[in-house]
Amino acid sequence: MEKRRVVVTGIGAVTPLGNDAGTTWKNIVEGVSGIGPVTRLNADDFPAKVAAEVKEFNVENFMDRKDARKMDRFTHYAVAASLMAVKDSALEITDENAPRVGVWIGSGIGGMETFEQQHETFMNRGYRRVSPFFVPMMIPDMATGQVSITLGARGFNSCTVTACATGTNSIGDAFKVIQRGDADVMVTGGAEAPITKMSFAGFCANTALSTNPDPQKASRPFDKGRDGFVMGEGAGIVVLEELEHALARGAKIYAEIVGYGATGDAYHITAPAPEGEGGARAMKMALEDGGLSPEEVGYINAHGTSTEYNDKFETMAIKTVFGEHAYNLAVSSTKSMTGHLLGAAGGIEAIFTVLALKEGILPPTINLENPDPDCDLDYVPNEARRQQVNAAISNSLGFGGHNATIAFRKYEA
Repeated sequence: MEKRRVVVTGIGAVTPLGNDAGTTWKNIVEGVSGIGPVTRLNADDFPAKVAAEVKEFNVENFMDRKDARKMDRFTHYAVAASLMAVKDSALEITDENAPRVGVWIGSGIGGMETFEQQHETFMNRGYRRVSPFFVPMMIPDMATGQVSITLGARGFNSCTVTACATGTNSIGDAFKVIQRGDADVMVTGGAEAPITKMSFAGFCANTALSTNPDPQKASRPFDKGRDGFVMGEGAGIVVLEELEHALARGAKIYAEIVGYGATGDAYHITAPAPEGEGGARAMKMALEDGGLSPEEVGYINAHGTSTEYNDKFETMAIKTVFGEHAYNLAVSSTKSMTGHLLGAAGGIEAIFTVLALKEGILPPTINLENPDPDCDLDYVPNEARRQQVNAAISNSLGFGGHNATIAFRKYEA
């Protein structure tokens, strides 16, 4: 059976660089950092002092205050980004088409802030004072649930939880839903609000976070001086649509999604497999699924966390897959500017990848001052580059050994 073609027709984002996709992209291209001193927590309690926080976000621009109080912050971000993405796509959801419009939004951690607040209430005041909305605010699938309710989307509905691969897995799985004919439109991506006491404490305890107190230098993927990632928050949502459905309504098309690969390391709960073996297989799978040769790919939005093993092993994985062509393509880590949005990372990075294709601008890796000798590819250091590419991939690698890659191509009729 011939595969149905799937295109990206809408984008929406809430990130440390802006409360919409346009502002975020402008700052990405300009090499602006969204990282600053952590304000949601008392920094004196932690060795990590910086975070990439969403700023000046007003949830009441997207929903009634009463409804907002029944949702965790990660769901606020998901609903806002989804509404913006659907508006951007000019998609009208009606009673007639609603059963063919689905939602697949993941979150790596879910409502951790709600969990902590309600646990404190329980310990101090007993179970009767715990909110009746505690469970539906906390569980990770509630972003998908609330978005579908808000939009009236009654089609395929699911949630992925694969740690830092969540956003990319969600988009890849939603792509397959349309490709096999189970939906015509999917609203998909990731949302996360992990800047909480316990999340911060947990990542500090396993020494994953950078302890560099300089907000402008703490996230430095592929740099010899990197010492960990910077925690971020927000949401990235794309509207995926079957090509003929999009053309029939005159939708604008950002890019075509053509391939998806997902693998498991079966190696370690937090460390990547040696030489990025699992990530390499995910990239190969995405290329094969999309009918792309390695030489056709001109840009990779890397997972690029600014941790010792990720950056080294992801570089090795790229060399395994692309061979000599690895030195001819551009690779960048936008986490140098956004921080690491965990389950939402793949969502916003998919947006950056399709905009790179559409606009002919490759995002930079900022703070790359002293390249690690083991990281010797073209990481688009410090400044964006105007360059047309015809195909690009986005990688996400998560705790538990989850690896995911999605492949995009410039749209051609």
